[in-house]
Amino acid sequence: MKFAVIVFPGSNCDMDMLWAVKNILGAEAEYVRHDAESLDGFDGVLLPGGFSYGDYLRCGAIARFSKIIEEVIRFADEGKPVFGTCNGFQILTEAGLLPGALIRNKSLHFVCKTAELKVTNAETKFTSAYEQDEIIRIPVAHGEGNYYCDEETLQRLKDNNQIVFTYNSENPNGSVADIAGIINEKGNVLGMMPHPERAVESLLGSEDGLRFFQSIINNFGKVNHLA
Repeated sequence: MKFAVIVFPGSNCDMDMLWAVKNILGAEAEYVRHDAESLDGFDGVLLPGGFSYGDYLRCGAIARFSKIIEEVIRFADEGKPVFGTCNGFQILTEAGLLPGALIRNKSLHFVCKTAELKVTNAETKFTSAYEQDEIIRIPVAHGEGNYYCDEETLQRLKDNNQIVFTYNSENPNGSVADIAGIINEKGNVLGMMPHPERAVESLLGSEDGLRFFQSIINNFGKVNHLA
């Protein structure tokens, strides 16, 4: 697979993302600027963390109107994999590719720590390398990671098994139903607040993020190859 790592003004985890998929897993990956107009030649899209456009207005609200986002939406509509972490998750909700919104942490403080997550849905193409209800350790670093949605949306997420990750031992931001990551109904767009790209080497304290990217390559890569 060949991944596009989208870079916005203020992205600061783009290098982490590229390193994880290219240097650790050996997949092809390139940076793509926010003002690019094409994703031709790419098989997957990765939206990194950071502070796109300084997080003015709302996190991800300005980035959502970048030229490349229309291509990301087209990409997602075609069933290709799109993943956003932290600020990338916020952009996906602002763009309407995922339901809900990300708001200020309940504590009103920035949180930077390793969090315990439960894999609540191991049947997605992003999580197939995990065991159902497996507990993994993935870092978080955010000030607006509090996932919110109304009761109707929450029930729909539960009914469709779209809640993929939940915080296990401690909810660091107050997100509804302890949600740490969700997927769209089609199963090809996933957003999560924790950073799996920061958990791909033992030197970083955890390798639990490796299987996340391996799942993407194993599942979507097969589809693309057969096609």
